[in-house]
Amino acid sequence: MVTLKDAKNVIAAAEAKAAAIGQPMNIAVADSGGNLVAHERMDGAWLGSIDISINKAFTARAFDITTKDLAAQSQSGGQFFGIQTSNGGRVMAFAGGIPLKRDGQVVGAIGVSGGSGEQDHAVAQAGAAAFG
Repeated sequence: MVTLKDAKNVIAAAEAKAAAIGQPMNIAVADSGGNLVAHERMDGAWLGSIDISINKAFTARAFDITTKDLAAQSQSGGQFFGIQTSNGGRVMAFAGGIPLKRDGQVVGAIGVSGGSGEQDHAVAQAGAAAFG
């Protein structure tokens, strides 16, 4: 289970990383059902990245895989090519979504959007590291 307190801790750690790299982000945390628990849009973060961050969290939980890894497998010729068209278009096949695990089980996910894929993934990693 991902509580609101858990989500706030994850967001705080992710926000600190985003601030350290100087990139405002949208940060979302989802529960085990892929439902939004909490979201933060840092000052100056892109409006268009709100849905993307939420959907990255959904994707990471729906498939229990980082969206970075999913992206690598969803290129032309890959085993998941075309997956981004599933689930009503909610699947995000680029970096920034990471499953959250407790006792080895996926119980939620973080999704981050607002920078490059590398930045989004690094900020998501910082948030995920604070979970547990």
